[in-house]
Amino acid sequence: MRKNLIAAAATFMLVAPALAPAIASQHDLTEGQVTKIDVPTERITLRHGPIKSLDMDAMTMLFRVKDKAMLNAVKVGDKVKFRAERVDGRITLTHIERTK
Repeated sequence: MRKNLIAAAATFMLVAPALAPAIASQHDLTEGQVTKIDVPTERITLRHGPIKSLDMDAMTMLFRVKDKAMLNAVKVGDKVKFRAERVDGRITLTHIERTK
């Protein structure tokens, strides 16, 4: 029994660090709603809740997108979860997904 417990603890210690980024990445998403998509300038406007990672209050804001494919992944009115980060000094959407 003791050997099994030690083996389980050792396995957890090896696996836990690999799982931490995946778990954390789900928790740093912010909820919002798409209010405008501007394809020529590669920007999406979102009405969103507080973005804790950027110490930003809830507001409506225009975001650059990291990848042009994001412009086609959502449409105006969609409720979304997203991640925004500073990229080259500009706040940029690095992830966006529709929610139900």
